[in-house]
Formats: sequence, structure tokens, C-alpha cells
Amino acid sequence: MAEARMQISAEQGAFMAALVQLLAARRAFEVGVFTGYSALATALALKEAHPVGARLLACDISAGWTAIARGYWREAGVDDMIDLVLAPALETLDARIAAGEEGAYDLGFIDADKTGYDGYYERGLKLLRPGGALLFDNMLWSGRVVDPADATPDTTALRALAQKAKADDRVHSVLAAVGDGLLICIKK
Repeated sequence: MAEARMQISAEQGAFMAALVQLLAARRAFEVGVFTGYSALATALALKEAHPVGARLLACDISAGWTAIARGYWREAGVDDMIDLVLAPALETLDARIAAGEEGAYDLGFIDADKTGYDGYYERGLKLLRPGGALLFDNMLWSGRVVDPADATPDTTALRALAQKAKADDRVHSVLAAVGDGLLICIKK
């Protein structure tokens, strides 16, 4: 697929599955599903940790890409634990907050529109329990974040989020060289 570069790496999927185990996660959310590999890695780890009651909220706007994801989820036997919502993710996250789900999630993974990362960060922190982890993909942006000449909206948004997380006393944050850079924010 020409768009395959949008998919996380196998190493990143394994890392996320390990985080599910470390956190003893039962509930997770994801913003940006694409063809479903990150959700699949997370769901399989959730199911292993909690065979009954584990849930993954998957947020995306593409019916086409997520149709591919649904096939993989069904084949792996995790489709019944994934709640796919096709709508703008900020609306979905706001609805979950309004429904009283603040502090109800153990893990969040964001891999969507980079200019939306700040909004996902703020909503994600509300949804996470203390000790939960919020992960942001593509934070190295193929090295473009360190190029001072790159002032594109996506690159600027990624730089801003990295600085915000570093200075934010609500989280402990670390940028890991996993995949294209994974910002890990542990909610205090």
C-alpha cells in the first residue's frame, strides 16, 4: 500500500503491548486507527491481561481504512472488545468526558492529525487515571522537528507538544526512540 508509511512498526506494536501489561491496563483509547494494527496490538494485550471486560475505544474518521481494520480484528477474535467510533475524535473524547469517563482509562495512543495533538493531549489527560500513560506517535517526524527551517503546521504542533509535555507538572514525560519517536506521558 502506498500509505503503508502511516502504519506503526512491529517494534512499536510490541512496545505498546508491553505497556498494556506493565500498566495492567483494562481500558484504552486510540485516536487514529488507519488499518488497525496498533489497535490490534493493544487489544490482544488487553485480552491477554483481562480475558473478560477489557475494552478499547478506537476513534477515526475513515470508513474505508477502518473496514480493513475490522477484518483483522475479527480474524484475531478481538472485534467484540473494540468500540470503533467514526467521527471527529475531539467530539468522541468530549462525549466520553461528558458521560463521566474521566479517569476511567489506563492507556491512550494518539496517531492522527498532528495539529490536533494538543487537543488530544488535554482530553486524554482527563480520560486517564493517575498512573495511566498517554502515547503520541511521530514525535521525531523523520527528523523534521529539529530542522529550524521547517515551520509547517504539523512540525510546529509536534514541537509545541513536546515542550508542553516537558514543562507540564501533570505528567512525567519521556521521548523514546521507538518508531518515529514516541512521546510517553505518565499522568501523575
